[in-house]
Amino acid sequence: MDDDRIKLDPQWKAALRDEFEQPYMRQLSEFLRREKAAGKVIYPPGPLIFNALNTTPLDQVRVVILGQDPYHGPGQAHGLSFSVQPGVPAPPSLQNIFKELKRDLNLPIPNHGYLQHWAEQGVLLLNTSLTVEQANAGSHAKAGWQRFTDRVIEVVSAERENLVFLLWGSHAQSKQALIDPQKHLILKSAHPSPLSAHRGFIGNGHFGRTNEFLRNAGLTPIDWALPPLA
Repeated sequence: MDDDRIKLDPQWKAALRDEFEQPYMRQLSEFLRREKAAGKVIYPPGPLIFNALNTTPLDQVRVVILGQDPYHGPGQAHGLSFSVQPGVPAPPSLQNIFKELKRDLNLPIPNHGYLQHWAEQGVLLLNTSLTVEQANAGSHAKAGWQRFTDRVIEVVSAERENLVFLLWGSHAQSKQALIDPQKHLILKSAHPSPLSAHRGFIGNGHFGRTNEFLRNAGLTPIDWALPPLA
């Protein structure tokens, strides 16, 4: 990954330095260059590929929410899992997340889906693939990103203590083996997708349980309420 536009938070860069020197990361960089040269539209934009890591430095992580792919529609993805850019309507999965927040903590449903406020408080909003081709879900799932993000999960599990990992759906739960359950709280449920949300996501109480765990560990709870956008 030698794209000059890609800047990475110094803490993450130090923790992942060996990973960037692996052959698969050079192959991944070449893959992205070829796809762009072929005229394919890739989301999110290059400078936002590592947005989750840049917005939530390693020493500030308190909660990890694992997603799968970036959104693959125009103007949606900006490098934070489940989040969309300002002015873009909240997609169905995010609408269900807001419904559970309302049910669990009686928070008002926001009028936007921009989750920057969470990320700035230490909620690492990590997709397991960091790029996707427009209108082609899962298109970069085997390009090498999952090896990289597996390492991110391992690093955050090893380096930090008393984190909460929210694993929604089978894909996120497949990463459980990367997390030390002796050090962290792992909460699992169905995915918030409309296909599965009513099979256990709605009603999971994960947001309240996260804050209870953080308070019991002597840590500041997350303010899950999203402020209105100006």
